[in-house]
Amino acid sequence: MRVVHIKNPGQREACLARLCAESYGHEAGLRPLATFAGTLGVLIEQEAARVLALVDDHSRPVALALLVLDERGSSMTVMLLAELDQEPPGVARPAERLVAELAQKAPLRVDARDAEQEARFREAGISRWLDGKAGVRIGLGPRHPASSLEDLPRALTFDEAAVIQSFKQDRQQFDDYKARFIRGLEAFPATL
Repeated sequence: MRVVHIKNPGQREACLARLCAESYGHEAGLRPLATFAGTLGVLIEQEAARVLALVDDHSRPVALALLVLDERGSSMTVMLLAELDQEPPGVARPAERLVAELAQKAPLRVDARDAEQEARFREAGISRWLDGKAGVRIGLGPRHPASSLEDLPRALTFDEAAVIQSFKQDRQQFDDYKARFIRGLEAFPATL
């Protein structure tokens, strides 16, 4: 097992498309496409996001994550995380394993929306927890510098509603991102 930072633009785009599709599911409307477009057009463009994969011993991706820098550049937040179907089954709990590996190497933050997510992140070695807004629990990896909610810088982001609105106003932009998204899904690499 190893973690791969996907730097090749074609592979990164394909992995991001798959990550968005896996994270939101097939009935999510425009949200996967808006996240794909916003991440590529804003966060990747500003070098504020990274797509990473956990690969098995045969270099096959088994889990994907999107990490986004905070506004100070001092830590990274897991924005999207997904396990990939494996045939034959090989790695137990690959998403947790990816988070555990990342937490040991980077100042990592995770947001848990429910007790089940928090339990999964705790199993991955995230042991410091803060109470965030709207019931969100914020987990900090061992290398994260914050010690309280006040110390916690905001993760960089983009306005998802604005991306969707731009799709409605600019059909060509919508069609371009949709084609890139579909191409990415079709070109998802078997190995990294």
